[in-house]
Amino acid sequence: MPDQSQTSPSAFVCEGGLVKSRSTFIMQPGQALELLNFEPDIEGGYRRINGFRKHCNHIVPQTSASTEKVLMVAFFNNNIIAARGEKIFSSASSELSGKILIGTSMAGSGTISVDSTSGFSSSGTLQINSEIFTYTGKTTSAFTGVTRATSSTSAAAHAIDDTVSESWTERDNSRTNASKYSFERYNFDGNEKLIVVDGVNDPTIFNTSLTASDVTTSSVEGAKFVAAFKNHMFYAGMSSTPQEIVFSEGLNEDGFSSSASLPAGSIKVDDTIVGIKAFRGELFIFCENRIFKITGSSGSGSDVFSVTPVTRNIGCVNGDTIQEFAGDLIFLGPDGLRTVAGTARIGDVELGTISANVQSIFDENLVDAALFESIVIPNKTQYRIFFSKEGAAEDNTKGVICVMKGQSFEFSELRGIKPSCTDTFVEAGNVLTIHGGFDGFVHRQEKGNDFDGTTISGRYRSPDLTFGDPGIRKHMQRVIVNYKPESAINADMFVRYDYEDRNSSRPAAYALDSEDVVAIYGTSTYGTPTYGGASQPLLRQSVEGSGFAVALRVNDNATTAPYSLKGFQLEYQLGARR
Repeated sequence: MPDQSQTSPSAFVCEGGLVKSRSTFIMQPGQALELLNFEPDIEGGYRRINGFRKHCNHIVPQTSASTEKVLMVAFFNNNIIAARGEKIFSSASSELSGKILIGTSMAGSGTISVDSTSGFSSSGTLQINSEIFTYTGKTTSAFTGVTRATSSTSAAAHAIDDTVSESWTERDNSRTNASKYSFERYNFDGNEKLIVVDGVNDPTIFNTSLTASDVTTSSVEGAKFVAAFKNHMFYAGMSSTPQEIVFSEGLNEDGFSSSASLPAGSIKVDDTIVGIKAFRGELFIFCENRIFKITGSSGSGSDVFSVTPVTRNIGCVNGDTIQEFAGDLIFLGPDGLRTVAGTARIGDVELGTISANVQSIFDENLVDAALFESIVIPNKTQYRIFFSKEGAAEDNTKGVICVMKGQSFEFSELRGIKPSCTDTFVEAGNVLTIHGGFDGFVHRQEKGNDFDGTTISGRYRSPDLTFGDPGIRKHMQRVIVNYKPESAINADMFVRYDYEDRNSSRPAAYALDSEDVVAIYGTSTYGTPTYGGASQPLLRQSVEGSGFAVALRVNDNATTAPYSLKGFQLEYQLGARR
């Protein structure tokens, strides 16, 4: 047994995120050469991500002529609004269900008695097994005015204690050939509203009762993008005028008079518009090759709406990548992720590329991906971008996680989430993140420990560590893992030598099992983090093998709860020089 007094320790914290732009020889020890389905944690370390779950077990209905993916998901007035095919539907923001108390045979209409109707809408749509019902009223223990076998389903026998759950309620069916939707939540007159556009049809407004009304002015028919700004509604992306923005009268999203007290109007730019976003008193216009901003307000004089260039050299690849994030606007440019800084400098706006560390991922997917989606998780200061293709398998769909930590950005790679549309909403302090799927379902992100039944494949790999001298062989003795489990974990750690040369020693996997922690240290400090305590135990693992460089891998292919890798200490003895 080697003399332990001759053992040298080297510790590092897990920070810096995924780096694919540097040689492993010059990477910092805490950075990651691979970081898949782990997220840089604002509390430190790399955390295996949560999964996602279906919002409800009912697919968003579709017309007989449609096999559409979900074209829109949006939180609005305690409902989830979803569009698929030619129709728009609603469902309660939380899944609702009850139990049949009395079996009922209905011919055309009738009553369904249940244990409770609490939380259900006063009228809507229900599903029992594969049959869909509509109802027009409810009591505390029954749905009334029930019509069965709707939405092309068939009447079937149901038993006492069968589950009655809210299905999708149709809210609008007056559109044809809709493409991808955009939407805006707004309040001009003290009443919350939702406006949606789909690139083909008239814009549609929903009030809090989810009653739909169309904006029928021809100049905004077929708008792809919509944004509320300075109490006006701005419409853009009309196929006949792709370089024009039309704005409504003030406080009236459906008025377009140029002689109103707060008049309507239009603004043209010299490039095709791909997205618009209001941010900090300005409306940013993202085009294919340029970015503009609208300032001022409606009315007359020097403060009237005006457009000025932000840059004529950089555009936005896809408007679905634009998000307000960490005090900035973030978007996908032709050279990777960029921010429009929130602080004006000498009357201009600073633009900067932030994704240099993982630029190879963007280079690959800018060419390969057909669809781009994004989402923000504000409580994690996290932005996620997804690269999707119509025919690609979900488990092979890629993405990138971007986390702002301090004044810098850290990245990791996603695989296994394939959204067709997304939304984030903060309600009573709770962050709600959803995506529509190519499978026709709506999914809730940050839920569960798998991807709706599919195992999450997590991967971490450290840089190749030489401990300051690549010419001296190191005989590894022990690896101490500082980690934070959120429940029982099941992962494997591998020690790899000499840049994973197959001719070097390759010890078998070492199990990282929170139920078999070898020892928990108290308050010892290695480097900058404080190790110890029951919440962040230390796993001491004796290891084998030697090499001139050593790397650590952690593989997670389980459906157990997330955990965070906080840091590592490697203990070794020095051997002979090469």
